[in-house]
Amino acid sequence: MQMPAVNECQVEACAYNTAHTCHALAITVGNSSHAECETFFKVDSKGGDPSATGHVGACKMAKCQHNVQYECQASGIVVGYAQNDIDCLTYAPA
Repeated sequence: MQMPAVNECQVEACAYNTAHTCHALAITVGNSSHAECETFFKVDSKGGDPSATGHVGACKMAKCQHNVQYECQASGIVVGYAQNDIDCLTYAPA
C-alpha cells in the first residue's frame, strides 16, 4: 500500500511547510470532530526533510470515502483552512 502524498499544503505557518509543500515524512489526519491535520504546529524555524514530500501516515476519519481501516486511499490530499481549522480538504463524508 502506498501512502498518499500531501499534494499541497496551504498553511504557510506550519513548521513543515515550505513553498506550499509539506516536508513531514508522514502526517496524521483526524480527531473526534473533524479532519484536522494533527501534525501541524507553528514555530519560528522550518522542519522536516526538505528533499521529501509529505504523505498521509494515518487517518482517523473512519467515515471518509477515502478511508479503509484508518489508511487513506486517496491518490493525494490537500491540507488547508476550513474556517479556523487546519484540515484535510480532500476529506469526503462516506
